[in-house]
Amino acid sequence: MDIQTKQQEIIDEFEIYDDWMEKYEYIIDLGKDLPLIDPALKTDDRLIEGCQSKVWLASSFDGEKMHYTADSDAIITKGIIGLLIRVLDNETPKTVLETDLQFIKTIGLQEHLSPTRANGLAGMVKKMKQEAIKYLN
Repeated sequence: MDIQTKQQEIIDEFEIYDDWMEKYEYIIDLGKDLPLIDPALKTDDRLIEGCQSKVWLASSFDGEKMHYTADSDAIITKGIIGLLIRVLDNETPKTVLETDLQFIKTIGLQEHLSPTRANGLAGMVKKMKQEAIKYLN
């Protein structure tokens, strides 16, 4: 599935819900479904700056595609990083860097987050892109 299709899938899922309370519940459910990160990866160097809660992001590169795993001590934040992983995981570093994550704006996510959570979202995107830079050819 290409990156635009992954983003459209998320947009379509969010359109099912009528109000933001239902959308928050869905984000929380996504956080509960995020695969557990290896506790050894929860190190200070993997903490994302700017987040109100603690968010750890680990990345790897298989020679072709990026792979991400993450965890957070806040369930809604865990759901948000889960959405980002869903879109950017298993993509080339170049694609990760060049992708406009328009689904964030389309679903209205950033405008429905507190300023500190919106800042954290920006920090998550920045960190995922920084990780991809390490593997550019």
